[in-house]
Amino acid sequence: MSYILNIETATKNCSVALAKEGKTILCKEIAEEGYSHAERLHVFIEEIIKEVGITFQDLIAIAVSQGPGSYTGLRIGVSAAKGFCFALDIPLIAVDTLQILASQATISSGLIIPMLDARRMEVYSAIFSSNLKKTRSVQAEIITENSFEELQETLYFVGDCAEKCKTVLTKENFIFLDEIKYPSAKEMSVISFEKYQKNETVDVAYFEPYYLKDFMITTSKK
Repeated sequence: MSYILNIETATKNCSVALAKEGKTILCKEIAEEGYSHAERLHVFIEEIIKEVGITFQDLIAIAVSQGPGSYTGLRIGVSAAKGFCFALDIPLIAVDTLQILASQATISSGLIIPMLDARRMEVYSAIFSSNLKKTRSVQAEIITENSFEELQETLYFVGDCAEKCKTVLTKENFIFLDEIKYPSAKEMSVISFEKYQKNETVDVAYFEPYYLKDFMITTSKK
């Protein structure tokens, strides 16, 4: 059987899902302010393997959320994924965190804009079509009242920074899907299985999470 373990730790949500042939069969996750990933991740993994009734040797690959996101969260997830891949001699699959987030939105037309909170009015964002094709690459940007004004389509925003972005993104074609806040490992199942079938894997030894550079905006002391 084609079992893939999916790990998502890029945000406050510590999420693990086991998928069979691209379908999630069990997911465990928790979103806490204190970032309990280090304590929760391996517990979730062991519980899932036990509850499904398989062994680690039944896994054909490990998939991990590659970022952008929390530096610490990404390091914990990637380190765990690499450890399992080395121990089990199976491939590592990297999945775009913003694609995972965008996958939770189901729309018939318009664009999906997943955004993850960086700090102040800064976000990590990308743009996806209604069929989840990326139309603009991942960027680190500062949100202003002029952001996305060139887009005439209906824009659906998802992510953990809706509260602060709503204060400036007020145009009529801007819709916030408040219920979609964090990326989840259960949304990785289809993506990771497709990547596995296409042999789109990464080098276990050299793979690093996708960190975007910190914003370097300063003000004069004068």
